Amino acid sequence: MDPIRVSQLVYLLKDMLEGSELLSDLWVVGEVADSTRSRLGHRYFSLRDGDGAIRSVLFRDDMPGAEVPAGERVLAHGRVTVYPQRGELQFVCDFFRPEGVGIEAARLERLRERLEEEGLFDPSRKRPLPPYPRRIGVVTSPTGAAVQDVRDVIARRWPLAELVVSPALVQGDRAPDSIVGALRVLARDDDLDLALLVRGGGASADLSAFNDEGVVRAVFAFPVPVVTGIGHETDTSLADFAADLRAPTPSAAAAGATPDAAEVAARFDSLERAMTLAVRGRIEGAAARLQTLTSTLRYAAPSPARAREQVESLGGRMGELLTARLSADRASLERTAAQITALNPATTLARGYAIVERLGRRRRVVRRVKDVKAGNRIAVSVGDGAFWAEVN
Repeated sequence: MDPIRVSQLVYLLKDMLEGSELLSDLWVVGEVADSTRSRLGHRYFSLRDGDGAIRSVLFRDDMPGAEVPAGERVLAHGRVTVYPQRGELQFVCDFFRPEGVGIEAARLERLRERLEEEGLFDPSRKRPLPPYPRRIGVVTSPTGAAVQDVRDVIARRWPLAELVVSPALVQGDRAPDSIVGALRVLARDDDLDLALLVRGGGASADLSAFNDEGVVRAVFAFPVPVVTGIGHETDTSLADFAADLRAPTPSAAAAGATPDAAEVAARFDSLERAMTLAVRGRIEGAAARLQTLTSTLRYAAPSPARAREQVESLGGRMGELLTARLSADRASLERTAAQITALNPATTLARGYAIVERLGRRRRVVRRVKDVKAGNRIAVSVGDGAFWAEVN
């Protein structure tokens, strides 16, 4: 075999370590030592016990603000790799808790934080429940007490709803896959209004299936609102965080998902009475207004005799106005005619005056003596005609 470079060896080891399923998802128990923080905010430390140690790093984007407690024993999650520049084995940590918490609690807490960062528990994406569901899906054990509790509560509160039970295992190693499968079956029902995921009480270990990542994602992705009722009031699972509504028990889940038929009936009765009163009030008000208008019209209607007197009075006033207007127009016309007559040249000539014009290429009115000279021919216009003359 030909020799290889150091960098090739280092990256070969890095690829082998990071490709290992075990070493890429690892929980390590150890005591924290030599804890420091870099200028960029990364935390460097060692994890060690009596027989060994490994250099570790917690990058600033993982658990921001957390301090790595020197001298304490922790449960740390991360992956093993090689730091190529130094050829050192390194544990890249992304989560830790004190050792006393326990591995199961630490795993659950890490999963909760990761899913929360993805937005699966965001309150703003929770959907409102339908006020009057007609078809309700139920995922639970078909033989457990929870399904009977749900049936009893819905039969009492909202018997109009149709229950569709999708059976699932709710305890044991196969429970997570069974619950996911049951949810997928219900998701194909286009008429479904909402779904209940319920299980009766039990030990914390018995409820572990509802902390499974696959179950949580199936609840989050369900096409209609989901109500959970898992265990007792003090029990809380990750599926509860992802649901649109969390109820403390299966019976409470059924009650929270449905209206009370008696309350709905009472509300409708109240609405009917209110509508009846409102309609009656509007009718009575309209009748009163109609009566008022009728009375107003009756008193406001004109008397025929009074109307005749008014018409005759108006006719007389109009005649007077027309006569006065005609007289004024006649007088104005006479004044205008007199003015026109006074201004008429023929009238002036009739009183003995004459118009003298000098003849030539064009006629010019003679207004002064110097306008003519001896030998000029002139035309003289008088009241009954005109004649020609010559100046001498």
